[in-house]
Amino acid sequence: MDDPYRVEDLEEQYGRYTRRKVVLIAVLAVLAVVMIGLSLSFNGRVGFVDSLAYFFKHIFGATYDVGTPEWVDDYAVWTVYTPRVLIAIITGAGLAACGVVMQALLNNPLADPYTTGLSDGACFGAVAAIVMGFTFSGVAESMGIVTNAFLGGLVPALVIIFLSRVVTMSPAVTILIGVALSYLFSGLEMLMMVSTDADTLKNAFLWQIGSFTDTAWSDLTIPFVVVAVSSAVMFAMSRKLNLLALGDDSASSLGLDVDNFRTLLMVVVAVSVASMISFSGIIGFVSLVIPHAIRMLIGGDNRYLIPASMAAGAVFLMVADLLSRVVVYPDELRVGLIASIIGSPIFLYMILRKRRYGEVYRWRCQHSRVCTGRLPTGS
Repeated sequence: MDDPYRVEDLEEQYGRYTRRKVVLIAVLAVLAVVMIGLSLSFNGRVGFVDSLAYFFKHIFGATYDVGTPEWVDDYAVWTVYTPRVLIAIITGAGLAACGVVMQALLNNPLADPYTTGLSDGACFGAVAAIVMGFTFSGVAESMGIVTNAFLGGLVPALVIIFLSRVVTMSPAVTILIGVALSYLFSGLEMLMMVSTDADTLKNAFLWQIGSFTDTAWSDLTIPFVVVAVSSAVMFAMSRKLNLLALGDDSASSLGLDVDNFRTLLMVVVAVSVASMISFSGIIGFVSLVIPHAIRMLIGGDNRYLIPASMAAGAVFLMVADLLSRVVVYPDELRVGLIASIIGSPIFLYMILRKRRYGEVYRWRCQHSRVCTGRLPTGS
C-alpha cells in the first residue's frame, strides 16, 4: 500500500504552495506599477505611458523651457502627483505590514495598530495643536500639528508597553486597555472641539479624515525612512512571529522570549504608524482588511504574508486616492473616507464568507463517515 505521506509528495506540495505565494506577490507588484501609471495620469491631459515617461525623464535630469506644455506636464507629474502617489504607497504598505504584525502579536484577527488607541492619541495631539495652539515641541503651523500627532500617537502604545512590563497581560487584556485609552483620548479630544469656533472645528475634523491632498516632497522623508526601517525589522522577525501562532507557552519552549519580543515589535509598530498618520491623518481598514484578504489567499506564513500585504495595501490606497480625485463633489473626497467606504463592505463579505465556509465544513462532517473534528483556521 502506498504511503500517502511520502516525503517526495510533501515536498512537491510545499513547492507548489510556495510558488503560489511568490506568484501572488509578483502579480501584486505588477499591479502596483500599473496603478502608479494610472495615478500619475491626470485629467486626461497626460496619458498612462506619457506620465511614466515624464517621471523617468525627470529622474534622469530632463529639463524643459519654463511655460511650455512639456514643462507644465512635467511639473504636474513630478511636483503635484508623484509625492501624492508615493505617500499612498508608503502609507498603504506600512499600515498593512503593521496590521499583520499586530494580529500576530495579539493572536487576534480583529486586532490592528489602532486597537492600542494609537489613532485617538494622534487625534488628540493634532486637535490640541489646531484648537488650542499648543504643541509639545514649540513648533508652529503644520509641523506643530505633525509633531503633536506623532507624539500623541505614541502615548497610548507606550502606556500599554509599560503596563505589560509591570504586570502580566494576555492579548485580550491588551486590547481592552487599548479600548479604554481610546475612549479616554477621544473624550479629551471632544472636550476641546466643543469649545472652539466653527472654522477651527472644521479644520480639526477634516484632519482626522486621512488625506493626501497637498502632499509635498518634504512630507515623504520621515514616513519613508521610518516605514522602510520598521518594515525591514518586521520582515526579519517574521519567522519568530510564526512561532506565536503556536501560543506563548509553545513559543517560549522553542526559545523565544515572548515578552521582550512582543514589546520590541509593539514599539516598532507604534513608531511606524505614528509617523504615517501624523502626515496623512487617520486612514482606517487598511491594516484590518488587507491582512485578512491576503491571509485567505496564501495562509498565515508571515514570511510571505508581510510582503504580500504591503503590496496589496499600496495598491488599495492608490485605488482609494485615485477615486478620491475622480469623485469631486462638491470638493475632492478624502482618501480616508474612500478607504472606509470600500473597506467596510469587503470586510463584511470576508466575515460572512468565512462563516459560511465553516458551516459547510461542519455540515459535511456531520453527514460523512469520517470527521476529524478540526475546523479550518479562522472559521
